[in-house]
Amino acid sequence: MRRKLSSSADEDNDENPLDAAKLTHDEKKTTFTTAKYDWNRHSDTLDRRKAEKVWLPALSAARTWTSPTRIQASTKRQEVVSPHLAGEKMLDARGRLQRQTRSPWSCSLFTGAATVAAIFLMLFILHSFVTRQLDSKGCDMYYTRSKFFNFADFDTEHTRFASKYSLHLYREIGYDEDPKDQVKGVPVLFIPGNAGSYRQARSLASETVQHYYNTVQQDKEALKGGATSIDFFSVDFNEDFTAFHGQTLLDQAEYLNDAVAYILSLYHDPRRSQRDSGLPDPSSVILIGHSMGGVAARTMLTMPNYQSNSINTIITISAPHARSPVSVDADLVRTYQRVNTYWRDAYSQKWASDNPLWHVTLISIAGGSLDTTVPSDYASLASLVPSTHGFTVFTSSIPGMWTGADHIQTTWCVQLVRPIARSIFDAIDVHRPSQTKPRADRMRVFKRWYLTGMEDIAEKMLPHSDLTTVLTLDDHSNSVNHAGQRLVLRSLGRAGKPTAHVLPIPPQEIPGQRRFTFLSNVPLKENPDSGYLDVLLCSVLPVQPGHSAALFSMNLDLSDGRAGSTRLACKNAATDRIILPASYRTSTQPFHKAAPFSYLQYELEDLAEHQFVAIVDRVSETTHAWAIAEFSDSSEGILHVSTSLQRLLAFGIRLKLPAERPLVTTFEIPALHSSLLALKLSMGKQACGDTPELFTPLLRQYLSEPHESRYFVNVKEANVSLHGIAPFMPPPLRSQAASSGISLQFWTDPTCASSIDVGLQVDVAGSIGKLVMRYRTVFAAFPLLIVALVVRKQFKIYDHSGVFVTFMESMDLCLRTSLPLLFLALTFFAVSRAVLSAAAPTATSASWHVWSTNTTESAIDYTKNDLLLGSQDPIFWFLLPMCGLLSAGFCILINYAALGVISFLQAFAATSPKRRVITASVLLLLVSTVIPYQFAYLVSCIVQLATCSRATKHLRENVSGLEDRPSRETDRLTYVTNILFFILAVYAAVYGVSYAYLLHHLVNGVAAWLVALHFSSTDLLSSLLSSGLTRMILDNGEDDNNNNNSNNGDDVKKRP
Repeated sequence: MRRKLSSSADEDNDENPLDAAKLTHDEKKTTFTTAKYDWNRHSDTLDRRKAEKVWLPALSAARTWTSPTRIQASTKRQEVVSPHLAGEKMLDARGRLQRQTRSPWSCSLFTGAATVAAIFLMLFILHSFVTRQLDSKGCDMYYTRSKFFNFADFDTEHTRFASKYSLHLYREIGYDEDPKDQVKGVPVLFIPGNAGSYRQARSLASETVQHYYNTVQQDKEALKGGATSIDFFSVDFNEDFTAFHGQTLLDQAEYLNDAVAYILSLYHDPRRSQRDSGLPDPSSVILIGHSMGGVAARTMLTMPNYQSNSINTIITISAPHARSPVSVDADLVRTYQRVNTYWRDAYSQKWASDNPLWHVTLISIAGGSLDTTVPSDYASLASLVPSTHGFTVFTSSIPGMWTGADHIQTTWCVQLVRPIARSIFDAIDVHRPSQTKPRADRMRVFKRWYLTGMEDIAEKMLPHSDLTTVLTLDDHSNSVNHAGQRLVLRSLGRAGKPTAHVLPIPPQEIPGQRRFTFLSNVPLKENPDSGYLDVLLCSVLPVQPGHSAALFSMNLDLSDGRAGSTRLACKNAATDRIILPASYRTSTQPFHKAAPFSYLQYELEDLAEHQFVAIVDRVSETTHAWAIAEFSDSSEGILHVSTSLQRLLAFGIRLKLPAERPLVTTFEIPALHSSLLALKLSMGKQACGDTPELFTPLLRQYLSEPHESRYFVNVKEANVSLHGIAPFMPPPLRSQAASSGISLQFWTDPTCASSIDVGLQVDVAGSIGKLVMRYRTVFAAFPLLIVALVVRKQFKIYDHSGVFVTFMESMDLCLRTSLPLLFLALTFFAVSRAVLSAAAPTATSASWHVWSTNTTESAIDYTKNDLLLGSQDPIFWFLLPMCGLLSAGFCILINYAALGVISFLQAFAATSPKRRVITASVLLLLVSTVIPYQFAYLVSCIVQLATCSRATKHLRENVSGLEDRPSRETDRLTYVTNILFFILAVYAAVYGVSYAYLLHHLVNGVAAWLVALHFSSTDLLSSLLSSGLTRMILDNGEDDNNNNNSNNGDDVKKRP
């Protein structure tokens, strides 16, 4: 390949290299220098190769610029330039080049300002993340006395992964004294997550054992209903990294199916089973998956070795169902797509018989903001499973827990372990082959244990309960409240005997217009003999011949034997009791160990078959217990706040609770639905005057989908954040399931006749911190965008001037031109997509498939939020430029860090090819044997750093002062290089976050193109070396140098 020489050394040393490109062909002068070289070492092959590389540019330049006259004169000369003069010329040219070229450490004022701004912004985000909008930790640790037994006979005859994984059975010391390999109960299999241990099942398994022996075994009704002991199995995956490798996830799913088949076979073996021979053998296993173990559980149902109906109940904890937590592995992304598509297609079937997952229930439990390992947004099932088959719930919503949990806490948190264990006992039925209750009954159990009871999908137990109590009242001794009158009992037991307070149920005029609410600080018990207070829903018992009160389990006579009494047939409402955290002046956190409040809430249509609500005070002594009951209008208790998100961000919201208000007031704010926002709530004081308040204000912040509730007791100020519409999340199965925004539900003392002001402001600093969990994977893609444009600019300048500028010089030029223009275009594109997506419906009404309540839409694009930063709201347009600035600063810092490391490693750089081969071989051996293959990339980076160090050291010692410029034959290929780098940059911005694994292939493609250009140039120059022109060029150079010396008296010979 022909190469043009750089500008003459006679030019001013301070001249910009870019100005040299403006010189005409006839004005250009060239200098020839060579590396310092020992010509006496002719026998050293390596040095000869160095000499060839040094002289090749000179040969090409001489061929390009030497005139025919000089060529003719040079044929008469037989002498060559001496090695001493060549070394002097090299040193002189190197000095001139160093004076002309900027140091790689140098930085312009503009670039420095941008870097400082990026650093301060990055530090501000991290500081906000670790200090602002933090949830309190309220989990108590569970302690066990555990022992695991390995199934050695689960070998290669059962699974091909027997040498890699293993299966264990849990036993509790002091409870389970059975032989280690005997099974006797319902099988439950725990699946650990990414780098997880099989021992993480200890807390949950221990709770099931203790709850069975301490409670269930003494409950005859529970045993009669199908409850029995639990055989808790756990799988040891040797702490494999399933979150980074798709094939590992598939291997684990295959092994788990083999393990399920083996577990079920144990119950068929009389030597291994202690179950009652009259019970059916189990045909399914309950799965509990933590983190990526939950994803592996769903993957099992898509594998070829899955046994039909062997899994019907899956409970996952902190599992990223909606999308992969990282997208660096192609197999992992494709596995996610295949599994999620399978589940969506299954629930889009018209007929239940065509749905292979019709019998499966899936529960996803998320830890909330405290989980900084996996974003809790990814635990949502809204895009996968209809509400009839599963739901997503946050730990802060679970009754009695009321706190978030980090990724590891969810495996040992007492407040979470207990409801999971109890829900399993309520869901099993040992009399059925599946070992579980029917799907509808299981869903009812899980809703009762995991949901607050105030959600739209929560089911009331009142319609399913029987009349259990006959209440006999004396009209003269028991109070009957007027219709619409609030009942307030400040001190239970004041009457000194059991007393009934009756509230007539108003007639239903418009559905949803009125509702009944009840609140007390004492528990409601299903057994009336054990409680302080009873809430009974009653109807007049008709007098019929042969109808006896003995048919009821409870006869409550409060008439004192007087004539004219009325008998009521009642249901106990304790089965629908909702517990709320206690809120007093001394309360600080909802999870503190105070007795919770008892709350009931019924719509009038739920009470259609009843006529009265009877509040029975069973206490015979005066206490501090209190109760409030009322019928209220929904128009007074549910207020819709109509405001735009822009106005909310600019001015906030001012709300007011009126003096005459119901017990519960709810504000619905549809505009507030983004998980990127954090807010500050302030609440005025509840003034009660001379009347002592019964309780302080209690706040519940909640979303309808996913089911996230957060409680604030004794509220004065509160940090409001949510997991609503999040970046990159796929749309829900149905458009109706889309988030309707946040709701704020206040319980206030209605006896305090004073208004309360409520303010809601956006917490800018707290919102900035929310970007860390949602956009931390951006740094896997956007820095590549910056580097691609910077390197593209370096090649572009090199093509025009022959000078390869430093990274910082190119960065400065890009920050002034190409980067702002590109991010402006990307911002416009993102805003346009967000606006069009919000305006266009996700699917037409014709796409509905109707079967039962499981309707889903087939035309939904579940990948529409994969582009750019995945934001679905145009108001967050500024995120793209901000990420661009952060990425530019990040690249500059990495550049300086790399320069420092390379400078440091130069002192230890190996110069011998033999040493390099040995080092590379040792690294490859370690990767293939000891080091996990996930760290191969890290090893490659270390090798690359060492290579760069050696190359830099060699360059500083041996490089000539020339800067090579591609010849005219390759100018047309420079457009291809520019296009490749530009495509790489655009792809990194648009798809890099969601499909980061493709960036690897694109970078390899660009690198292959550059290597091809390099070798094509080397082959052409090698042909010049063998053409016999070396002596001619050297002779001609000596003649020219002599002429120059005679003109200016310079001791250094120069060569055109």
